[in-house]
Amino acid sequence: MWCADSWIDYKLIDSADGEKLEYWGKYLLRRPDPQAVWSVKSEKNLWNKTDAWYHRSNSGGGKWQFFNKKLPERWTISYRDLTFNIKPMGFKHTGLFPEQAVNWDWFSKLIKNAGRPIRVLNLFAYTGGATVAALAAGAEVVHVDASKGMVTWAKENVISSGLESRPVRYIVDDVKKFVQREFRRGRQYDAIIMDPPSYGRGPSGEVWKIENELYPLIEECMKILSDKPLFFLINSYTTGLSAQVLINILTMTIVRKFGGYVTADEIGLEMSSNKLVLPCGISGRWQNE
Repeated sequence: MWCADSWIDYKLIDSADGEKLEYWGKYLLRRPDPQAVWSVKSEKNLWNKTDAWYHRSNSGGGKWQFFNKKLPERWTISYRDLTFNIKPMGFKHTGLFPEQAVNWDWFSKLIKNAGRPIRVLNLFAYTGGATVAALAAGAEVVHVDASKGMVTWAKENVISSGLESRPVRYIVDDVKKFVQREFRRGRQYDAIIMDPPSYGRGPSGEVWKIENELYPLIEECMKILSDKPLFFLINSYTTGLSAQVLINILTMTIVRKFGGYVTADEIGLEMSSNKLVLPCGISGRWQNE
């Protein structure tokens, strides 16, 4: 498992009974997590001292319960030299997936050591964690997401990190349609990052189901890779999709054309209370050497 273990401003304290307890900066949040199927709580005294608690509804969705009247609407946390805006939002999220830091470190090293300009395409780019990391490493980035609100949030993260002068384009679009247009335009990329949802809809109502759309999308992405691509990263939070699936897909597409090698594994966060690791999804990585 690849663990994001270099955080200072974020800490996973504990998890149990389908929930997790986390410090986001100085604020303690309690949120649902379906992977926490055990019932042993190591930090019992902290579970009822949260600043905010997200309650999931039996009928779907849920809402936040706030206990700290001084909890700001949003605040910032830092990872290395990157700064992100955090906000408790609908469906339990905060605008950042801290486990992805392990991937930011991986591809940032590749970009810095490439010895040439690197153009990165970030698909399903959300609030831009990977965009910020790639810009900080020296890459040019095109950031694509179907949600205008998430793209606006990504811009704010880039500004908060002091990277607004770096070469970045923000696109609100359906990712597959955008990739196809880039092919017709003759634009190429040295690296592609994607974080596809299990299910979603594009800005014009396009339906996305990962089991039907992931492989065709990667085939489309191959058409816009440069002659010497640097890396390809797929993240997934889809229950039931294994790391081996990502290995197979990348091997049958990227490796077949460009060589290189593929690795894939779970990504996770260590709980400070007991040093066990909470699994948080899977990542598949291809790199050229």
